[in-house]
Amino acid sequence: MQEIQQNERKAWLSLMATSPDGALTKLFAKETEAPKFDWLRRPEIGSVMVRGRTGGTGAPFNLGEMTVTRCSLKLASGEVGHGYVQGRRKEDAESAALIDALMQTEAAAELRTKVLTPLSTEIAEAKAKRARKAAATKVDFFTMARGED
Repeated sequence: MQEIQQNERKAWLSLMATSPDGALTKLFAKETEAPKFDWLRRPEIGSVMVRGRTGGTGAPFNLGEMTVTRCSLKLASGEVGHGYVQGRRKEDAESAALIDALMQTEAAAELRTKVLTPLSTEIAEAKAKRARKAAATKVDFFTMARGED
């Protein structure tokens, strides 16, 4: 088992948690064959409290609840994977847990190339498209000097 950095694992778990509906399962199923595993926690749907901060740095406050799906599994080789995804998506949570476990094995480089990188690209393109759409509606207000002063 290769040594992984905590920040690196956080990054791929975050990427998978925010993936579009079905994208993770589609990429994973297309590129890899699922290994044998035992469930530690079958996929289950619940909710979590989302917290926010005023201005990003102010005092925290409860923003509201969000639906999530989570699961945990253990590969036959011993690696444990956890999957949390936004929404009611049991298949995506299972794929996320499998990818998390497999990223702790020798298959990590292949998964990064065939699943995580395309997923990251897809999310970045969607974010850029939303930004372009929002920028098209931007209105710049300005005040002209009237010359009466």
